[in-house]
Amino acid sequence: MGGVQSFREMCDRTKNTNIRLSLPAVCVVWEIAMIILFGVFIRYNWESDAHWAESKHNLSDIENDFYYRYPSFQDVHVMIFVGFGFLMTFLKRYSFGGVGFNFLIAAFGIQWALLMQGWFGSLDYSDGKIKVGVENFINADFCVAGCLIAYGALLGKVSPVQLLVLTLFGVTLYAVEEHIIIKIIHARDAGGSMVIHTFGGYYGLAISWMLYRPNLDQSSRLQGSKYHSDVFAMIGTLFLWMFWPSFNSAIAGHGDGQHRAFINTYLSLAATVLTTFALSSLFQKHGKLDMVHIQNSTLAGGVAVGTAAEFMLTPYGSLIVGFCCGVLSTLGYVFITPFLEKHMKIQDTCGIHNLHAMPGFLGGVVGAITAAAASDTVYSHEGLVNTFDFKDEFKDMVPTVQGGHQAGALCVALIFGIGGGILVGAVLRLPIWGDPADDNCFDDEAYWEVPDDEENIIPNIQYNNHMQNKDV
Repeated sequence: MGGVQSFREMCDRTKNTNIRLSLPAVCVVWEIAMIILFGVFIRYNWESDAHWAESKHNLSDIENDFYYRYPSFQDVHVMIFVGFGFLMTFLKRYSFGGVGFNFLIAAFGIQWALLMQGWFGSLDYSDGKIKVGVENFINADFCVAGCLIAYGALLGKVSPVQLLVLTLFGVTLYAVEEHIIIKIIHARDAGGSMVIHTFGGYYGLAISWMLYRPNLDQSSRLQGSKYHSDVFAMIGTLFLWMFWPSFNSAIAGHGDGQHRAFINTYLSLAATVLTTFALSSLFQKHGKLDMVHIQNSTLAGGVAVGTAAEFMLTPYGSLIVGFCCGVLSTLGYVFITPFLEKHMKIQDTCGIHNLHAMPGFLGGVVGAITAAAASDTVYSHEGLVNTFDFKDEFKDMVPTVQGGHQAGALCVALIFGIGGGILVGAVLRLPIWGDPADDNCFDDEAYWEVPDDEENIIPNIQYNNHMQNKDV
C-alpha cells in the first residue's frame, strides 16, 4: 500500500509540474521565435518608414494611409480584445479563462498572423522582407478572430497550451485559405463571412468533435451562467454590436464601397435584434427572454452580411438578411445545439455554430447570389470594376462568373475549416497538454489563482496527461 500511495503522489506532482512548466516554456520559446523571425523578415512599409517623406516630390498631395485606416483598426481591435473577451465571460466560474485566454490567443496570434499573411501577401521579393503597415494589423486582427471563434466551441474544456497550439495551426490554415480565396479564386469577402466566420466556426466545431468528452456530468453544474456573469457577457455583445460596421468596412474599397458596407451592416444588425427578441420570447416558457439568445443571435446579422457588405445589396435587402439570420441563429440555439451534442457528439460551449458557422455560410450564399445578379444598370461599368476588382488578369470577368467564384470560395472555407479542425483536433488529443479532467471543466481553479468567494469552493484539480494512462 505504501508503494502505491507513493506512486500516486508522484503522479500528482507530475501533473502539477506539467502545468507549471509547459505554459511558461511554450510562451517564452515561441516569443523568442517571434523575435528572431521578425528580425529576419519584418520591416516597416514605405508609409511607416522614416524615408517616406523624401520618397515623394509633392508632399501636399500625400496623406499617409495611417490616418485613414487607424480608426477602423482601433474599432476592430476593441472587438477582438474587449468584445470577444467579455462575450466569453458568461460561465459562472470561468470568467478569468474567458477573457484571459482570449487575451493570450490574440496577443500571440497577431504576431504569427503578421508573418503568415506577410509571406503570402506582403512579401517584397526584391529583398525578401515583409513590409507591414496599419492595414496588415487590421488583417492580422481578422485572422485572430477566426481562432477566437474556434475557442468559443472549446471554452472551459481545454488548457492554455492547447489554445496556443490551436492558434498556431489556425493562423497558418487561415493564411493559406485567405490567399486561395482572395488572390487565386478572386472572391470578394470584405466582412469575412467565408474567410473568418465559416472557417473559424467549422474549425472550432471539428476540433470539439475530435475532443468530445462524454463524462461531463459532474462539471455540467458549472456550464451555466449567473446574473452578473451574463451582465459582463452582455457588455461584450454591445461592444461587438456597435463596432461591427467598422469590422465589415475596415478593408472595403475606399469611398462608396466602404460607405455601403457600413450601411448594410448596421441595418442587418438592427433587423437581427428585433427578430431575436421575437423568437426568443416565442420559444421560451411564459414568453420570457433567454439571455443566451440576446447575447449571441443579435450579432448574427453582422456575420451574414459580411461577404456582400460592399455590394449593392440595397437597404431593404440588408434588413431581409438580418431578419432571416435572426431566425436561423435563434432557432439554432433552441433546436440545433442540443441535436449536435446528443447525436453528433459536438459540444459547442458558446454556440458558435449559431453565431458564426451557419450565419457565415448564409453570408457566403448571399454574396454569391448578389455578385451573380450584378449588372451595369445597378453598379455602372466603373462601379462593377471597382466593387469586384475586375482588373488586370480579371478584367474580362463577368458577374455571373464572379458569382461562381464566390460559391467556390465558400467551399474552400468549409474544407479548410472542417479538414483543418479534424487534423488539429487529432494533435490536441495527445495526452501531453495538461487539459483539465472532466470533473474540472468550466472552472477557473484549474489554471488561475482565484480569490475566495462566498461559495468557498476548493476543488480537487486533476489534469489529463500521459501519467493518467498508467496503472496506479
